[in-house]
Amino acid sequence: MFNEMLGDDGTRPEYEQIARWIDEEGIETLLQRRAEAEALFRKVGITFAVYGEGGDPERLIPFDMVPRIFTAKEWEVVETGCIQRCRALNAFLADIYGEQKIIKEGLIDETLVTGNPAFEKEMIGVRPPGDIWSHICGVDVVRTGPEEFYVLEDNCRTPSGVSYMLESREVMMQMFPQLFADASIRPNEEYPEVLAQAMAALAPPNCDGPPTLAILTPGYFNSAYYEHSFLADRMGVELVEGQDLYCEDGKVWMRTIRGPERVDVIYRRIDDAFLDPDVFNPDSVLGVRGLMDVYRNGGVTIVNAPGTGVADDKAIYIHVPDMIRFYLKEEPILNNVPTYNCAKSDELDYVLENIDTLVVKEVQGSGGYGMLIGPKATPEERSEFAEKLRKTPANYIAQPTLELSTAPVLTDDGLSPRHVDLRPFVITGDEPKLVPGGLTRVALREGSLVVNSSQGGGVKDTWVLQETPDA
Repeated sequence: MFNEMLGDDGTRPEYEQIARWIDEEGIETLLQRRAEAEALFRKVGITFAVYGEGGDPERLIPFDMVPRIFTAKEWEVVETGCIQRCRALNAFLADIYGEQKIIKEGLIDETLVTGNPAFEKEMIGVRPPGDIWSHICGVDVVRTGPEEFYVLEDNCRTPSGVSYMLESREVMMQMFPQLFADASIRPNEEYPEVLAQAMAALAPPNCDGPPTLAILTPGYFNSAYYEHSFLADRMGVELVEGQDLYCEDGKVWMRTIRGPERVDVIYRRIDDAFLDPDVFNPDSVLGVRGLMDVYRNGGVTIVNAPGTGVADDKAIYIHVPDMIRFYLKEEPILNNVPTYNCAKSDELDYVLENIDTLVVKEVQGSGGYGMLIGPKATPEERSEFAEKLRKTPANYIAQPTLELSTAPVLTDDGLSPRHVDLRPFVITGDEPKLVPGGLTRVALREGSLVVNSSQGGGVKDTWVLQETPDA
């Protein structure tokens, strides 16, 4: 497998400064500093929740102190590929809730779209400002070689993790300022400002003056609440719950001590089902009654738009390269991982015959749940999963087990390679923009391919260099 730090001739040029830093500091010192970093994370409350496990749901997310590094040349591929992909996905969402050209052309089956649980009929005919549906898109990218990048999945609905990206950088800069003084590292702290500017650019046409922006959160007990409050603070916008808002006269209003204040753009961090009890789940107490009427009539902008979750489906993922060719008339810059659609009988047969070599995933799954890693599973687990495939094949896709790249992590025994992925965040307002870096997630368990924090994964600071070092 590809080791991102070590090449055939020793340490790769972009990691030479890090190698010197590790030698100068020493493993024992770095382990002590790791404890200090964990204390910093705990002090500012960087935690996440895991539901259904009992006890205190708040956990400290593991932080690895050895940065992951991309050269300028490598980042150009990731950046242009992710932006291209998000442009195509936005065009797809606008199309399926509009003319449905891609379905009429026979490039994608209608039932795969309109029969999808995340397809919202209420959004048919709606035209968001700028025809932008997924304003914040997280593209999960994996690497298998020096120039081999693949997209593992798309997150167009409510991608999370940007707070960990920003906090990881802050902790590293606070603890090791000299590292940043000696390296040409592109900054990532502009993310909140870029997001706020993008949201403001998509304010409703009847907005008078500077738009009022807000982040709608389900509340304190949500697993990503820390991120919601973090972003609201950094962006300088209001953090609201459903009970703080109401709809009247075709607008959304926020209750304040100064009286009602209009809200023009809402970055929602709650699922579609809970947005508006008049339209979706009637029992929801998290959303705002009447919100969808105001939205459809152009009185408020919702970021990301309702109905974007259909693009997160792993059965839809298979067709993204075709979307790029169809809507953009371009060839994909980043490839998909080869994927088998279990809804097709011949591909299901192949998956069942080779389940011991494949990764099988639920099309609506997330967080590392609802999946089987064939080579790591027991015969009993593979047999149980095969039964699930036979009963509901359309609920699953399968992919070969990639030899994911590794990056060094600090362990009690020194440096050890662990598998990593990357979630860059594409922000689309007037135009798509990618803040340098992203959320690098690392599988801290030796040999594990699952990087999700809920499954024992951690995070790293992600560096993008200003220039590509000479080999």
